[in-house]
Amino acid sequence: MITSLNVASIYVLDKEEALDFYVDKLGLEKGNDVRQGDYRWLTVRVPGQPGTEISLEQPGPPLHDEATAAQLRELITKGALVGLVFVTDDARGTYETLRARGVTDFTQEPIDHFYGTDMGLRDPFGNAIRVLERKSAAAATA
Repeated sequence: MITSLNVASIYVLDKEEALDFYVDKLGLEKGNDVRQGDYRWLTVRVPGQPGTEISLEQPGPPLHDEATAAQLRELITKGALVGLVFVTDDARGTYETLRARGVTDFTQEPIDHFYGTDMGLRDPFGNAIRVLERKSAAAATA
């Protein structure tokens, strides 16, 4: 029986640039950073949440041949691959913090919905990121 999610992956074009964005701008923390030959296993995670990590994967060997890696790089740049959804206690405050840290590629400023307040942005490679402040169940049905 499956009991939890340990790692989810997102494709990036440059692991150092991704690490800078996800740690220095979004405020995540570095998880694993292990090299085996030319391969680098690099993860980030929400601070204080060691159970689930995001693997920052770069297209290319040993995972992909060059033709596949080129196709993936094109899809990443178009923003056509996976996305991430994070939860916050304060969407508007998080928005202002991210702006102050130099995040500029917002796809949606914080907006209220029946389920809460959320916003959208992209990482430096085009990957979609949503940040959600959930309403309590009682507030959502009121």
